[in-house]
Amino acid sequence: MEHHMGMATPEGKRMLEQVQRICKDLPEVTELIDGHGHNTFKVRDKSFIIMSDHGITFKSDLENQELLVQTGRFFVPKYIGHRGWVSIRQPGDWAEMADLLKEAYLRAAPKTIAKQFIEANRVK
Repeated sequence: MEHHMGMATPEGKRMLEQVQRICKDLPEVTELIDGHGHNTFKVRDKSFIIMSDHGITFKSDLENQELLVQTGRFFVPKYIGHRGWVSIRQPGDWAEMADLLKEAYLRAAPKTIAKQFIEANRVK
């Protein structure tokens, strides 16, 4: 089976640009294309965002997953949904997505990196 390498559609490329903008200031984030052709964002080898032209999947927990799914805009992805991951096809509110993706980052980041990020971004 042939896999596309990264985003192929204009919508996918626009989503990727938004996610890259959100992630650019997060410490120690790497972006790669995994073996299935998904754009994947990691912090110290732990994935927190997986993207395809069909949408964005991000790390969460089961409690937040339930709340997000109740909005009707998010859904539980196959294979990793049982671990609390959440998906959305077409994000409309990028400010909300920025908050959710930063939370996903903090869930995946080692405690020392997460603590430094939180302290550096605390409102003074």
